[in-house]
Amino acid sequence: MAQAENSTQLNVNVASSHSGTRYWGKVEVIEEGEYYRISRVEIKPKHGIKPQIHYHRSEHWVVVSGIAKVSCNDQEILLNCNESTFVPPATLHKVENPGCIPLIILEIQNGEYLGEDDTERPMDLT
Repeated sequence: MAQAENSTQLNVNVASSHSGTRYWGKVEVIEEGEYYRISRVEIKPKHGIKPQIHYHRSEHWVVVSGIAKVSCNDQEILLNCNESTFVPPATLHKVENPGCIPLIILEIQNGEYLGEDDTERPMDLT
């Protein structure tokens, strides 16, 4: 029984290979489980994440600070503090910070597979 309990134990505030600094800002994994990951994403002013698709996970984004310009397929929305959006699996998406202060987002990823090799970044889209 103890072995089964250990396999469901959560990793909270543990260094993750998904954490780190990027050209557009930084990502800090707050908590991970077998089928989810919660991250704090900070995007520099006038920067953004390139368009991408994930086939085995969805993402929920909650804006904590700043303004997010979110593109999901052909729809584009602006999100303010305390607003959120959902990105379904197999959906082309990106997020940008059009403002002059850092954009801080809490990102919740859910899915049967969370590996980075499930991320497709179409080269011909900007």
